[in-house]
Amino acid sequence: MPPTATAPAAAPVAPEPQPTGTSVLDRFFKISERGSTPAREIRGGFATFFAMAYIIVLNPIILGSAKDMYGHQLDSGELVTATIVSAAFTTLLMGVIGNVPIALAAGLGVNTVVALQLAPNMSWPDAMGMVVIAGFIVMLLVATGLRERVMNAVPTGLRKGIAIGIGLFIMLIGLVDSGFVSRIPDAAQTTVPLQLGLDGHLTGWPVLIFAVGTLLTLALLIRKVPGAILISMIVMTAAAMIVNAVATVPSWGLTTPEWPGSPLATPDFGLIGQVSLFGGFEKVGLLTGSLFVFTVLLSCFFDAMGTILGVGDEAKLMDKDGNLPGINRVLLVDGFAVATGGATSSSATTCYVESTAGVGEGARTGLASVVTGGLFAVALFLTPLATMVPSQAATPALVAVGFLILAGSVRDIDWSDFTIAVPAFLAMVMMPFTYSITNGIGIGFIAFSVLRLATGRGREVPAAMYVVSAVFVFSYAVPSLGLT
Repeated sequence: MPPTATAPAAAPVAPEPQPTGTSVLDRFFKISERGSTPAREIRGGFATFFAMAYIIVLNPIILGSAKDMYGHQLDSGELVTATIVSAAFTTLLMGVIGNVPIALAAGLGVNTVVALQLAPNMSWPDAMGMVVIAGFIVMLLVATGLRERVMNAVPTGLRKGIAIGIGLFIMLIGLVDSGFVSRIPDAAQTTVPLQLGLDGHLTGWPVLIFAVGTLLTLALLIRKVPGAILISMIVMTAAAMIVNAVATVPSWGLTTPEWPGSPLATPDFGLIGQVSLFGGFEKVGLLTGSLFVFTVLLSCFFDAMGTILGVGDEAKLMDKDGNLPGINRVLLVDGFAVATGGATSSSATTCYVESTAGVGEGARTGLASVVTGGLFAVALFLTPLATMVPSQAATPALVAVGFLILAGSVRDIDWSDFTIAVPAFLAMVMMPFTYSITNGIGIGFIAFSVLRLATGRGREVPAAMYVVSAVFVFSYAVPSLGLT
């Protein structure tokens, strides 16, 4: 029944207070403008650090296990210091100059190239000198605008495919690093490369910690609990420490969840600056040396490109045209980071896909990178504490964020246009299948250029895309031509 009398007018409701963005910190990092808060940025910085802290242990293992042409090996303690110094310095720079939530550290894949391809043919200072040269070239490409033109030439659909590929790739990294999935030994003579657990079954406490951590992370994210990823990491690290104290666990992998005897460590800066810029060319010649530099350059250039696009898209930092505002500053820091990695003898430093763990916590600005870089700096003296978090407690974040990237990007690809859909599909599957962001981008670029030409739409392809596709074709053909 309709009311018989007019209800009194409701008192005006005061609007919910909005961030004013008046603080120096807020204005500098544009925190309110990007819809974030300092608390989110801090949580994001912590989440990213713990998701990638494994590099403090892993990079010294990869570089320290190799010998140069004179039989010299790099000292493990010095490598730990060099790895942390380059990560802390370049991540802080990315936060302050680039203002994006992207952390940097020694690049996986590039460090293997340095250890197994460069070092055996020259001295360690020679090898690191080639990394520095590659960094200078990257900065030159940024200064000329070429690198930005290459990134802007990538169509939106292919960018989304690259982002999804990174999501699938980091999910696979999480599954492998946790032990939930493992490589079948080559001696098995099987065409199946991966298996569940270590023997086709899920066994052991570490895998259980990972499984519970993944479910906890997803449940907290679905319930929109602030700090979901970081809470899960802390809870599962505590659980792992309890398990390690009361049960017999053969191996946790790179890091064991136990309180160190002493949390302090003394940094050793002996490798900083041990670089010979052109000595490598004297050892292997101009052609082979140039190809070595090209190999490092290609990996750094496109690994970082894919990560920047993926993280920027997930953090909702792209403009209406799908480009990242201020991209040149981000690219310049990345190029400088490559050279910094060589100068510290920690191999090329590059952007890390694990930054998506911080984005999953709500990080949208460079303040998160400042926090991550600061934590790396603290780890310089507290390495035992930084390496206390087992991968099984940190990697659930990668699985969860991998799903979030997929869910947020897959609907934006025009699947009816096969000249976009097929390259996007190839880019997204080749990243996890070849364990390389660069390979996924290269195969996607080549497919896009060829399919547009084959369908009479070659004029729609930017010239930069043709050039880059040709570079990738050349790089894949080099081994067959016997030039290396």
